[in-house]
Parts: sequence; structure tokens; C-alpha cells
Amino acid sequence: MIRRAENRDIPDVLKLLVQVCMVHHNGRPDLFKGPATKYTDEQLKEIFADDSRPVFVLTDEADEHVLGYAFCIFQQHVNDNILTDIRTLYIDDLCVDEEQRGRHIGKQLYDHVLAFARTAGCYNVTLNVWASNESAKKFYEHCGLVPQKYGMETIL
Repeated sequence: MIRRAENRDIPDVLKLLVQVCMVHHNGRPDLFKGPATKYTDEQLKEIFADDSRPVFVLTDEADEHVLGYAFCIFQQHVNDNILTDIRTLYIDDLCVDEEQRGRHIGKQLYDHVLAFARTAGCYNVTLNVWASNESAKKFYEHCGLVPQKYGMETIL
């Protein structure tokens, strides 16, 4: 079952946020702290209530446990000097519980986000992937995504 996130999902979402943090920490410990969460309980409550930042969860059959989530953000550059005003749905974070991987949960969430974006009148769906997260890059390529831009750095 895929639905919008609710406050009752916060404990499970927090556990998944730690898993995401550790993927990033393991890939870039110079940038990401060890076990931590991107959001607090209060911040999650605000995000879950914000229609401009829809969060979707895929739950078990009893609708009791979150097996994966997709945090999304609507983006649009109205009256920008150089950018067109297309409406984009940006996937800020997509995570599947590490114990549930291989069951196509990520693909189900991604397909749900695509259908939602179409219904919402979006032109495209975008996301960012850290270069150190090879499995995520492969997953998104398998879903049909192609690079839109590259972020580059020099460490001093």
C-alpha cells in the first residue's frame, strides 16, 4: 500500500532516515555525520502536512510498518530571467528499508511518484544521487533516468 505519510509513520521514517544517513556517511564521512536523522519529529510533522512537499510511504499489508518512503518537493521558477516556468517534482529522498531491498519496493514508490507528478501537471521528475552511491545510480538508471547535470568539487 502506498499513501501519503502520516504522523503515525514518524518512528519508522526516522529509522529509515538513519539508514540513508549511514549510506551517505559511509560514502562521504568527510561530509556526513554518523548515525543521525535529517529531520526531527516536529520537522516531519510539518513536512507531512505540507502539500508542496508530499511524502509517500509504502507500508506492509496491515498498513502498520513503513517499508520505504519518497520525500518530494514541487519546484517551479515563475518569472525567472533564464529558466522556463515548468513544474517539477523533485525527489529529495527515496529509501527502502535495507531488510526489504530486492522486493521492488523502490520501483513501486518511484512509479507512484511518476503517476502523482503526471496528475499534478508536472513536466518532469528530478533527483540527485551522490557519486559514491553506486547502487542508487544503477537503480535510477534501471528506472530510465538519465543525467540532467553534474555537480563537481575540488577538496582543498
